Amino acid sequence: MMDCTDRHARFLLRLISRCTLLYTEMVTAQALLRGDADYLLAYSPAEHPLALQLGGSDPAQLAQAARIGADFGYDEINLNVGCPSDRVQSGRFGACLMAEPKLVGECVAAMQAAVSIPVTVKCRIGIDRTDRDEDLFEFVETVAAAGCRHFTVHARKAWLDGLSPRQNREIPPLRHDTVHRLKRLRPELEIVINGGITDLAQALAHLQHVDGVMIGRAAYHSPWLLAEADRLVFGQITPLPERAAVLANYLAYMQARHGLGTPLSALTRPLLGLFQGEPGARAWRRALSAPANGERAMAQIMAAGRRVLAAGDEPAAVGQPQPSG
Repeated sequence: MMDCTDRHARFLLRLISRCTLLYTEMVTAQALLRGDADYLLAYSPAEHPLALQLGGSDPAQLAQAARIGADFGYDEINLNVGCPSDRVQSGRFGACLMAEPKLVGECVAAMQAAVSIPVTVKCRIGIDRTDRDEDLFEFVETVAAAGCRHFTVHARKAWLDGLSPRQNREIPPLRHDTVHRLKRLRPELEIVINGGITDLAQALAHLQHVDGVMIGRAAYHSPWLLAEADRLVFGQITPLPERAAVLANYLAYMQARHGLGTPLSALTRPLLGLFQGEPGARAWRRALSAPANGERAMAQIMAAGRRVLAAGDEPAAVGQPQPSG
């Protein structure tokens, strides 16, 4: 989810669902240790519960990065062992680490020794030709022996040579049953399933077999699919959010962040799918993509939002989380 789940997208998603666990983009431990931690890790308190996803393969570096994340107030540290991109492989992190379960275990142990918050692992069901169910189970066995109790498993294997990251999200067949079987074999572990899940009905079906469901790009491109998550998944007895209220509050956030110097394009990008499937969605996307700057652009976006809201005839209400940091 690089270039997707930045702080602005997460703020919008939190306006829609208060209970879902949100994840950052993957931040490499090396970049965090050498770069500007305030820039890389800043977020709004409204985003909680929030997990920091780290990439790396050096136990000492990951332990230090995890400690920084915990100091910033993140609720969970997640080690990415699932990203298949060439850039990630060249840095020796991501999915290629599934070939080194002992090293992953050492990384997890070092991170757990450094922080008191949960340390979790996100992985694939396999890589290249090491993709039997038993290969996944052996990987989990080794990493669990090092102390990891929570695994998020993308139910596709990754081809590390010959497929792009996008192809690795589409071409290898989904094997959800493998993840279900892992949970049956290791009931004491918390197993979350990921991959090819595009709505809450599918999520609820998977929750009959596993402990949790991760929805990635589907939630980013059509964020409103999370509107009923608090009620249907978490059992919260709360009113459903209204798109008008969400938009009104996000536009207020957008004005505040733009006033602090955030580029307008970064702020409008998460809004593109807010009205996916609704009347006026295409005109809304055009309005967000129209070239403009400063106050003129803000006025255009506000006007476009009012037109879509008028078409839906929803009352706008303000009073949701406000930006900070």
